[in-house]
Amino acid sequence: MEQINKSFLGSFFSKKELLYLTSTLLEIDLDAIAANWRQLDAMHPGETGAAVKADAYGLGAAQVAPALLAAGCRNFFVASLSEGLALRPLLPGAMLAVLHGILPGEAGAFVAHGLVPVLASLGDVERWRAEARLQGRNLPAILHADTGMSRLGMPPAELAAIAADPGLLDGIEVKILLSHLISSEIPAAASNFAQLERFNALRVKFPGVKTSLANSAGMFLDLRFRADLARPGAALYGLNPTPEADNPMHPVLRLSARILQIRTIEPFETVGYNATWTAPRRSRIATVAAGYADGYLRALSNRGTARFDGHPVPLVGRVSMDLATFDLTDHPNAQPGDRLELIGPGHDADAVALEAGTNGYEILTSLGCRYQRRYLGATATL
Repeated sequence: MEQINKSFLGSFFSKKELLYLTSTLLEIDLDAIAANWRQLDAMHPGETGAAVKADAYGLGAAQVAPALLAAGCRNFFVASLSEGLALRPLLPGAMLAVLHGILPGEAGAFVAHGLVPVLASLGDVERWRAEARLQGRNLPAILHADTGMSRLGMPPAELAAIAADPGLLDGIEVKILLSHLISSEIPAAASNFAQLERFNALRVKFPGVKTSLANSAGMFLDLRFRADLARPGAALYGLNPTPEADNPMHPVLRLSARILQIRTIEPFETVGYNATWTAPRRSRIATVAAGYADGYLRALSNRGTARFDGHPVPLVGRVSMDLATFDLTDHPNAQPGDRLELIGPGHDADAVALEAGTNGYEILTSLGCRYQRRYLGATATL
């Protein structure tokens, strides 16, 4: 089945008419995402969770998370309380953990909605301990150990203090000790092994507590990094967790744009703002409705490529707010109404990221709200 995001246009047009009318279409294969989770789960000796933060990396958490639940995932991670509140009704019975911890005044909402905080500071611990006293019962939590990221997380000294004084955890049922690798996509990075050593030194201070260390790329390191619960994110969404080798994951999305107009320009004429591209020959220039307001990055200007009938076509001129232009001179059969593939199996988000000088995460999380979204797969619903 396929799912179309509802909009005001749905009041006037049928689903079939809406798909025809839309100029830019983002197709997301929920079955492929579920297959990626099952593939990762099969290779992991412990449990396999799923990071669905940032709207499931831009692909739609309201659709992706239930598909992963149906595939067997029972542990989910979001960034913020607001993300957790939005997903809680869609994930009955699953653990839903909030990575950003607890800000003052939020603890009651965590309890009311069955969310598990990832405690990243002694302040987080104090707020959760106070809420446990207020509730008169133990409350589950995850402890976040900083082993080298220097971002969120408790440094070893704070965790040692907690281990030395169990009273600091009165009323808190620690479910998992968690840390985050900083260079897992580089298997030989010395930081991986330094973090593993620090993490192993910490885990002995919390006997009986499950551990979580591996992200997507970390799952492809040796078994020592996998711990009890893995937390893949990028790999679920088709990004390559092993950038030094071929991508082992299934592609999950296709972004295509219909050609709005084709015009022929003469040699030495320019295209786009600030005339950054000059035609070296008589050229056919196609304009499509995708720009930086849609998350099609301005950094792709004069660097990006699309695909027409499987063949690369160069992006020429500046990407503007609503439009991008491509050189279709070598494709005389292309006509207005035809589609250019901006992201797809033959030119995935990682490839687009390379052209833009960024990473695949930014490409996915930038996917705009103006794209018409079409969800494919057995778990998609109307």
